[in-house]
Amino acid sequence: MFRCFRLKRLIAAVSALLVLLGAGFALIPTFADNSAEAPVSLPVIMYHSVCEKEPSPYTVTPRQLESDLSWLSDNGFESVTAEQLISYTRGVGKLPEKPVLITFDDGFYNNLSLALPLLEKYDMTAVVSIVGRYTDDYAAADPHADSYSYLTWEDVSELLSSGRIEIGSHTYDLHSGNVRKGCARLPDETVEDYSAMLSADVGLLRTELQLNCGVSPVVFAYPFGSLCPESLPVLRDSGILMTLTCREGMNLITRDPDCLYGIFRYNRSGLLSTEDFMERLTE
Repeated sequence: MFRCFRLKRLIAAVSALLVLLGAGFALIPTFADNSAEAPVSLPVIMYHSVCEKEPSPYTVTPRQLESDLSWLSDNGFESVTAEQLISYTRGVGKLPEKPVLITFDDGFYNNLSLALPLLEKYDMTAVVSIVGRYTDDYAAADPHADSYSYLTWEDVSELLSSGRIEIGSHTYDLHSGNVRKGCARLPDETVEDYSAMLSADVGLLRTELQLNCGVSPVVFAYPFGSLCPESLPVLRDSGILMTLTCREGMNLITRDPDCLYGIFRYNRSGLLSTEDFMERLTE
């Protein structure tokens, strides 16, 4: 009887203790990760030339560009900068409810003469990724024709001074398909030789931009969208924090900086109406 009584008392005591502990834990606040945020959908538009030539897959008219910007504004989209996106992925700041990133490739002079006034009119920003050799050679030889010229270093500085344009790298001299497709690695090229080649090219444009315009690019646009696994370590080491591809699709932006490597973009063909293009962009 005595041993049975002690056993009952022990069971009762343990039960009471468990009840108390349960009540205590109920009073302790739970620290579930409520800070985790849902990914932000980011469509990205890739423009090239903006001029009064016949529209083509890589040329839009100023009227088409204005129609696009008007549609974005009317439908609640706000343009964001690469700087905003980089800060966001590092836990700083917020993004608009409906962000859009606007980009221009190749560094055409008309990005300054015709596109910038429209960006100002609709209070939007853009990333212009230039090819260094085009600026050094082609622009200097034949500057300031809307239909075909490229940006000079003075033009690049003017874009920067607007406060609406960030300058990205489109390589110094790899926008060609003669030897290799863009900056892709050749089949018989060693990783060491490839890395040295790309590092030298990207470094040359970075040096030219720093000397002529006082900036170092943190955005890299792959020529032709042609890339390879060996390129990313080189670009990271060169200070690149965002890479732009030509693959189409929606981007999901998180608080992880790595999500900015391999950004998808929709090429804005001049052969589409604004409505048809925006339907693809936002589907």
